[in-house]
Amino acid sequence: MRYQSQIPRGMSRRHFMQHLAGASALAGPAAALTGSLEANAQDLKRRGKSAILLWMGGGASTIDMWDLKPGANTSGPFKPINTTGEAQICEHLPMMAKQMKHLSIVRSMSTREADHTRGRYYMHTGYVPNPNVQHPSYGAVISHELMSAARSKSLEIPPFVAVGGGSVGPGFLGMTYAPFVVSSNGDVRNLKMGIDRTRLMQRMKMLAAIEKDFINQGRGEAASDHAKILDKTLALMTSKQMAAFKTGGETEEVKKRYGTDRFGRGCLMARRLVEAGVPFVEVDLGGWDNHSNIFPTLQNTKLPVIDRAMSALVEDLVQRGMWQDTVVMLMGEFSRTPRINGNTGRDHWARAWSVVVGGGDFAGGRAVGKTNAAGTAVETQPYSSEDLMASVCQSLGISLKTRFTSRSGRPMQIANKGTVIKGLFG
Repeated sequence: MRYQSQIPRGMSRRHFMQHLAGASALAGPAAALTGSLEANAQDLKRRGKSAILLWMGGGASTIDMWDLKPGANTSGPFKPINTTGEAQICEHLPMMAKQMKHLSIVRSMSTREADHTRGRYYMHTGYVPNPNVQHPSYGAVISHELMSAARSKSLEIPPFVAVGGGSVGPGFLGMTYAPFVVSSNGDVRNLKMGIDRTRLMQRMKMLAAIEKDFINQGRGEAASDHAKILDKTLALMTSKQMAAFKTGGETEEVKKRYGTDRFGRGCLMARRLVEAGVPFVEVDLGGWDNHSNIFPTLQNTKLPVIDRAMSALVEDLVQRGMWQDTVVMLMGEFSRTPRINGNTGRDHWARAWSVVVGGGDFAGGRAVGKTNAAGTAVETQPYSSEDLMASVCQSLGISLKTRFTSRSGRPMQIANKGTVIKGLFG
């Protein structure tokens, strides 16, 4: 089941986009600056916590990256190397090896969805897909919980940004917390107005009058939501904070450290966005569905890109004093089979795999959990998507007692009642 963005009844995305001659592509996410939420976490909100998800779409082979099995018949050609933490990782991640004192590996993930679409949804939300409800993703939940009234006033750009690809959406939290999708160059589709400012303001004024008439007629929430979106869209278009999306102003040295590829630019943009106050950024790096020729693909393409960009991101966040207030996650929808298939590739595998986390209140340098010698099964306490999400919330100071109410009136606990992974703390 593919995720479909939820749009208020009576207002299609195309209809709204036509109103502003292209500028309204910012519509849904631009409304994201209006909320102020739970009063039980005022301290963390004042401190401006954020999270960055590095999404490995397709399912990265964690047995070849974070949990190698030298000597096993499931092992590939790569060798493990020591790191600044307690875990060994792949030899083709040497720069990451220097940063592992800041990061921890959960090696005992054991999840239940080995289909791309279902796994993507599950790992983003903590819930299996359900035709009767759309659950909010990490980006929606975290931006919902971290947006205070003060932060909403100071932040003029959306609180949930997806770089280089779309994300799972806001579910029943609504379009206020939808992902604002930009390319790794910082380009926003339909941002260019195509008309001068004077004419734009005339159109805005006319549309506002129409909206006001609809609101006064009591035609439901769509008209009032639409009006709020218009105000926020205009503010966004003219905000100086939009410069955070443009990495071109960084020095050549910085750009080289991150890499000039799409993922490198995305990670650099993520750092700039959290510096600007954005609570949640997701950076996409697809292409991990390696059913054939996996080892040359990893060695020559994927691992060097990850190594350069993620190590630079971690290093910058630490050096800039942002590490304790920023959680970083690296994961995909599942991993690859320990067995190497006849095409020298690995297939889908969700029973035993790894994710990497760090920052916030997470301890660094740890390897939590263990798989067997062949990597086919978890030998210690297995952890789920729900457990990982609960741990991320804990690391950000978000209360696990938080409850949401779906549009059908059903109460749902944050992180689907997941249990915190204790080995990541203390």
